[in-house]
Amino acid sequence: MSSETNQAAETTPTSSEGNESRSRAELEARIEQLEDRLADVEAESDDDTPKMSIIATKGTLDMAYPPLILASTAAAFGWDVTVFHTFWGLDILHEDRSKNLKLSSVGNPNMPVPNAIGALPGMDRVTTKMMEKQIRDNDTATIEELLETSLDMGVEFQACQMTIDLMDYDEDDFYDGVTTGVGAATALQDMADADIQLLI
Repeated sequence: MSSETNQAAETTPTSSEGNESRSRAELEARIEQLEDRLADVEAESDDDTPKMSIIATKGTLDMAYPPLILASTAAAFGWDVTVFHTFWGLDILHEDRSKNLKLSSVGNPNMPVPNAIGALPGMDRVTTKMMEKQIRDNDTATIEELLETSLDMGVEFQACQMTIDLMDYDEDDFYDGVTTGVGAATALQDMADADIQLLI
């Protein structure tokens, strides 16, 4: 066999080498497809984060806890949570007023005080003190602690602009991290995008 024939034989890929090249190229293409699919799945899972929208309308001591407990719990599960505070619910976000929320002794059938007695002057102060003592005795988180914990976990607390104007509040009166100047249209859009909507 001539030297030219030997050189041609050395440079011509064998059938097994050709198959190996094709197999490697197919494998690389398959890996690329799988990586693309994985990226799509991850993007979809990001979009599938559950969303909760809460409207807080009441500012009494007993009604301040439900939106805060639900918001902080949902955030702990990784949910996207927004709480829109309007009318008396705005007092929950007010740094001074949130520390002096009252508990009404009238109109609540579960209160251990008859309405006739609850309507007496000063009874709201008495029932509020009783509730505050129970909160301390049970080592329950305060409103301020729940707010700060929720903010740290990414809960967005929104203050209704119309109520801010109506109550003549200053935006500096609210806790750091509270979103002020939010209108009803924004709240409605947030509710439309949410998986769960609650009015408290």
